[in-house]
Amino acid sequence: MAKAKKKDIWIAPAISNHDVTAARFKSAPFEGPWKACIGYPELHGSWIIWGGSGSGKTTFALMMAKYLSQWAKVAYNSLEQGLSLTLQKSWVRVGLPEAKSRVVLLDKEPIEKLRERLSRRKSPGVVIIDSLTALPGFRKKDYVDLVKNYPTKLFIFLAHEKRGLPDPAIAETVRRLSDVKLYVDRFKAYPTSRYEDKDAGEGGQPFVIWPERANAAWCDNV
Repeated sequence: MAKAKKKDIWIAPAISNHDVTAARFKSAPFEGPWKACIGYPELHGSWIIWGGSGSGKTTFALMMAKYLSQWAKVAYNSLEQGLSLTLQKSWVRVGLPEAKSRVVLLDKEPIEKLRERLSRRKSPGVVIIDSLTALPGFRKKDYVDLVKNYPTKLFIFLAHEKRGLPDPAIAETVRRLSDVKLYVDRFKAYPTSRYEDKDAGEGGQPFVIWPERANAAWCDNV
């Protein structure tokens, strides 16, 4: 009896040295404190923001939603607060109404429904998920699939803090795999960015989220 032939395994061609150096990428031309903090990032893949309760991470994420709306439609999935008075106050305080239809709020939308939304035409290009703590059962495979299945979109995850690291455990996995990592402490965001170029003044500088609250918090701890 004849042996079955093995199927050829397709292997993607290697990229030449020339093609690596000649490749061109589209990055967002951040300015001011955003450029100083993050640099000139590509708006795809994943970022993470984490910090303790009351540290300013939600305010920072809402500010980021408004800023990023210059380049893409942004969906803010509030899994913790949802549409509530506290979120509304923060939303208005950071000036999000000025972004108009460029920013939308998702009211505790499950990941399955979010996937359906992102599969539609003209779906948001940036999704902020607040937070991983409110996603029980979300695992590394779910994260990898989300980023892999929507390669042109940017996912920004929020997480709580435990001994300086993101919490729960999946949040630490997300931190390791993300291009931009932002630790928020007393209304300042401390970045680690793969887009950082300190010699050019791009990335690496803390971002002051709320100057008055930050000054008061840091002075009280001197």
